[in-house]
Amino acid sequence: MKSKKTSITKPLLGTIISSIFRPPLQPSIDPKYVFNGNFAPVDEMDPTECVVIEGELPISLNGVYIRNGSNPQKKINGAQIFFEGDGMLHSLRFSNGNVIYCSRFVKTYKYLVEKEAGAPIIPQFLSGFYGLEDVFRFVIISLWRSLIGKIDLKRGIGTANTSVSCFANKILALGESDLPYIVNVTQEGNIETIKRWDFNKKLFANMTAHPKICFDTKEAFVFECNPFSSHMTYFWFDKNGVKQKGVPVSYSTKNQTFVHDFAITKRFAIFPESQFVFRPFQQMLGRGMSLSVDKNKVPRLGIINRYANSSDKHIVKWFVVPGFNALHVVNAWELSGEDAIIFVAPNNLPLEQVLNATDKVQYTLEKSKINLQTGEVSRKILSKSNLELGCINPYYLGKRSRYVYMGVNEKCPKMSGLTKIDLEKECEVGRSFYGDNCFGGEPCFVPRNANDDDNIDYEEDDGFVVTFVHDEKSGESKFLVMDAKSPELDIVAAVRIPRRVPYGLHGTFISQKNMLNLSIQ
Repeated sequence: MKSKKTSITKPLLGTIISSIFRPPLQPSIDPKYVFNGNFAPVDEMDPTECVVIEGELPISLNGVYIRNGSNPQKKINGAQIFFEGDGMLHSLRFSNGNVIYCSRFVKTYKYLVEKEAGAPIIPQFLSGFYGLEDVFRFVIISLWRSLIGKIDLKRGIGTANTSVSCFANKILALGESDLPYIVNVTQEGNIETIKRWDFNKKLFANMTAHPKICFDTKEAFVFECNPFSSHMTYFWFDKNGVKQKGVPVSYSTKNQTFVHDFAITKRFAIFPESQFVFRPFQQMLGRGMSLSVDKNKVPRLGIINRYANSSDKHIVKWFVVPGFNALHVVNAWELSGEDAIIFVAPNNLPLEQVLNATDKVQYTLEKSKINLQTGEVSRKILSKSNLELGCINPYYLGKRSRYVYMGVNEKCPKMSGLTKIDLEKECEVGRSFYGDNCFGGEPCFVPRNANDDDNIDYEEDDGFVVTFVHDEKSGESKFLVMDAKSPELDIVAAVRIPRRVPYGLHGTFISQKNMLNLSIQ
């Protein structure tokens, strides 16, 4: 007869081994909880005509609005956070009051490999090695397939699910774990994935999902963040998409820091270094996600010359900003007559909840003044509201701007409304909520003169703010066009979307004038 001690020890030992090999999933990383409700994935939809159900569409909207988002094509048997699903693009093609909706997966190498296999093959960047089971699966399935030539990991491991940008006459779907993918929206409204863009083999692994496009020079400024490196690499492209030589930007500490977004001004580039750090070797041992919070680390802002080169002495200068964890950046500019920079961004507190429960994060919009001579950084909170995912008039990127439009956080990227902030008065001057059970996403500003050929000067806020909005009670989605100048952000037009549009990430508007100049090669 077995002893009572033995009968207790075996289940206990089994539980310990199981927790190491396959640790229990918290709701924040369990796909069945993460991707539910209007976060749940949808299938592709062919180009479909939409109905304008309110108001009239302004001629300024002739062109394409396109938004990216996380939409897993295959069910993951393990950990997965919201930001790691396959990229799906949702587009609206506007033409003189007519609207065509379409949704397509970004046909990344990862997407195509897993579609053919019928199962996940390439692990996620952040949560793909959450337990030892994931490590063994990677070795047995992914690494083995790579060794025998079934898959080629050098062709990309990313999902291109984060944002959309347009530069060098190309529309790009971006995700920071890979290179961008060139996409196109046809005249008929269909979305096509053209290819992964390696810039004539001058860029190997990845680049930020938040490139900064200078309206005046048409140059694009970007950086590459490597979890195994003690520095990131900053570089830029000319208006033709030709990559310029990059320069290393060393972090202020020895930890590999996660930098998601940055800002440019006329002379500088500014990088917010938060308390997020990479722990890639911890992840490779099956001990959780590769990203964690170092509470002993003091956040900083790093500033380098906009056109820095490797011969510059002291390439980056760091400024201490205790307690300031900025992930997304609204804008920055230099103060005339002062050796100082204004930097506008939401602060994320507590930072550890950004990956766990965004409804528990307080996103506080702050305006910081950086004195380049003394090193002093003064900060001011612009609103007591919980604000994230903002936009400005794109003509004012890197220049002194007055207005910013921010989403009111419910559970980022799910937003309950929209606010307009006056950066000169340093207060909220406009607000609109989407209604009971209705939630939108990141706003996008469309200038009233987006399609004009002349140089008529418009006021900075003369235009429209647009976003998808979903009614969780009725299950219907629509696209709102709001008057950016009005205090109540009045609805100018509303378009009924022929299917549910899940909450997503970042998008952009491309005018018809710019669509005609696209090169999809």
